[in-house]
Amino acid sequence: MRLPRWAGTLAAKSAAFITVMCCALAALLGVLVHVSVTDQTVAQARDQALSRLADATTAYEAGDALLPGSAIDPAGLPPRLRALAVAGERGTMVTRDDGRPTMWAAGPADRNQALAVAVDYSQQARTIDGLDRSIVWSSALAIGATLLVGAFAVTRVSRRLHGTAQVARRISAGDLDARVHDPRTKDPTRPQDEVAAVAAALDGMAASLQRKLLSEQRFTADVAHELRTPLTGLHAAAELLPPGRPTELVRDRVAALRTLTEDLLEISRLDTGRERLETDAEALGALAERVVRASGTETEVKVVRDVWVETDRRRLERVLGNLVANAHRHGRAPVVLTVEGKKVTVRDHGGGFPEYLVAHGPQRFRTEGATKGHGLGLTIAAGQAEVLGARLSFGNAIDGGAVAVLTLP
Repeated sequence: MRLPRWAGTLAAKSAAFITVMCCALAALLGVLVHVSVTDQTVAQARDQALSRLADATTAYEAGDALLPGSAIDPAGLPPRLRALAVAGERGTMVTRDDGRPTMWAAGPADRNQALAVAVDYSQQARTIDGLDRSIVWSSALAIGATLLVGAFAVTRVSRRLHGTAQVARRISAGDLDARVHDPRTKDPTRPQDEVAAVAAALDGMAASLQRKLLSEQRFTADVAHELRTPLTGLHAAAELLPPGRPTELVRDRVAALRTLTEDLLEISRLDTGRERLETDAEALGALAERVVRASGTETEVKVVRDVWVETDRRRLERVLGNLVANAHRHGRAPVVLTVEGKKVTVRDHGGGFPEYLVAHGPQRFRTEGATKGHGLGLTIAAGQAEVLGARLSFGNAIDGGAVAVLTLP
């Protein structure tokens, strides 16, 4: 039998613990009941045998005929009990005589002989055997019932923990609206267990994180929009300046600032998650060659296996263009763009991506060392790839160089 998905290690360990404890408790109680009833039954049979032995001894000493079931040194008398009787003591012992359980009682007689009485012990033995079977069956039923009740209680906790883990994974994947909404956290009159406390903490963390991210997104969008109007006027004013080196520097900085503003606006649109695809059939190899020609860089294009894909051409060109531009800006030649089916690889031969970028992906406004830039190009590429439903991964080649791999759906 396969456990359901929500039944993990906790459920298995809890079930094993409950089973072991139930078995131990049932065994302890069973042994106590068995010992108590057995002692009582044996004591009653012993009293009966000793009473008959006393009657037989009285008849023997009076010279009367021995009572039925009593004899001098009978054939089935256990040797140890006979030796005790010859030594002048009285005693009892349970043995099997002709396959039947028998309670023997023996005492001293004349001429080193033993007077013995045999009492049928079959009924008492059957009573003890029946008791043992009842203990085993009742213990099994009790263990089964306890295990079912315990498993039900544990699986309820496991389901709640599994639901909490699912919400945490959704939040990690970017769904900031995901919440556990445990009913125990909504009703203060209900007992708050540890699972409810974890759910409440996760919901609170998600809400706080969502507020901070929304505030950051609004700030980015507001800054970009506020900069757009003065930049337009600044650009127009720069065009009116007389030709010369100072004019070229001003126009270059205005163009850089305008590009940064457009990038911020694009990131703010990606952050809202409302981007929609306009798909069409495209030959991936031809699209990659167009991107390289438009970039104006010396990038080698290798088409190992060309395919047609259903994608948004503008967004895909934006992703590949940013990857190629980043390779030339922060890496070293040669830069190679390889198309192999639905996988596109952009590789340079520079110092490689920083460790933080390989581990956590691109982060806006973060660069390493003396590298110039704002970290927005790769951030936009990752955002547009997510809109396309593609997977963009970053790594470093063994022999040096940064490697960005775009895998289309």
